[in-house]
Amino acid sequence: MNHAISAFIDRALPLVVELETELTKRPAIAPVSGGEGELDKAEFLETWLTAHGITALERHDAPDPKAKGGKRPNLVATLPGKTDSPCLWIMSHLDVVPPGERALWNSEPWTVVQEEGRLIGRGVEDNQQGLTSSIIAALALVKQGIPPPHTVKLLFVADEEMGSEYGIQWLLKNRCLFNPKDMVLIPDGGDSQGATIEIAEKNLLWVRFITTGVQAHGSRPDQGVNAHLAAADLALNLHTGLSQRFAQRDPLFEPDYSTFQPTKKEANVPNINTIPGEDVFYMDMRILPQYSVKTVLEEIRRIKALIEAKYQVHITYTPVQTMESKPTSPDAPLVGLLTQAVKEIYQVDTRLIGVGGGTVGAHLRNAGIPAVVWSRMDNTAHQPNEYTVIEHILGDAKVMAWLMTAES
Repeated sequence: MNHAISAFIDRALPLVVELETELTKRPAIAPVSGGEGELDKAEFLETWLTAHGITALERHDAPDPKAKGGKRPNLVATLPGKTDSPCLWIMSHLDVVPPGERALWNSEPWTVVQEEGRLIGRGVEDNQQGLTSSIIAALALVKQGIPPPHTVKLLFVADEEMGSEYGIQWLLKNRCLFNPKDMVLIPDGGDSQGATIEIAEKNLLWVRFITTGVQAHGSRPDQGVNAHLAAADLALNLHTGLSQRFAQRDPLFEPDYSTFQPTKKEANVPNINTIPGEDVFYMDMRILPQYSVKTVLEEIRRIKALIEAKYQVHITYTPVQTMESKPTSPDAPLVGLLTQAVKEIYQVDTRLIGVGGGTVGAHLRNAGIPAVVWSRMDNTAHQPNEYTVIEHILGDAKVMAWLMTAES
């Protein structure tokens, strides 16, 4: 790695603390979660980047009347290279989740605390760690006057935490930003050694089930049809039956099998001595990519019919969220480059993995854009006392700078 670039990053601690502190001061919570969106954070970031010499900025605002200013900002910062293709994108997200129960925090969630090599606060890791690393890496090139061989673009998107309707999904539908030859790094997942490169995701299916029976007094179940009992049997049969029907394993993933889990349960009757006439529950299904969502839904219909006949109830179900994701090829250029970069900076041998959780990478892969998810992080996202390790921010910045300066 270029010595001047590495030395700049080694001296960048004050910039890291400043940027993390200022970003955390501006809670970018989605309106659906009780916030105003990302506008204040994006506008601050524009001003900060310009003041520090990154001036090629463009905004792509998705309209959202529920958000401050009626928009959800997506910001692109460009470092022009000697050639535009392939372009290296580093994509992080502006939005954060609410802090949760305040009593579980040891400090104010929106005020960064520096302690024992860590920065503590809501959003400092998810996803301000990756965001900050990408900016420090870009500044290392800008401050040394070193143009990258290929154009580099930092993309700061909205709405990642709540499904990306106003973020990457909106950009893919409404803007022509990407080229199939582009490479996209998403520093929003990883492990504490930086050893895993995520190239694939399980298919996602969330389903809401409504079971309708006949309400009755608790002492006269013979006069009713217990919707809760039927729903419980349905949940168990779905969990067991789907697991048996879609039983293949894939060592790329952990766990290496498809999962079908009953999760959320809505309240039915308010008192103990009433047979409920309606019951509502949800399932979270993470399905290995070799199985389509369509085939799982067909099996759900078969099991549902059996339960309806057994209990004489009526069951309806609605997919709440679905996502099928194509994998990034293990032979994609970015996979090889990132493997080299991590080895040089961290002296770590990487391995390829798939994940059960959904990321913005799925939308890009489905659009034909190879994307990988990587970072060195402790995975404290969404937890009280969320923290990021300063050493990880600076180390990841060096990995990103290595990628920015790679010739191919």
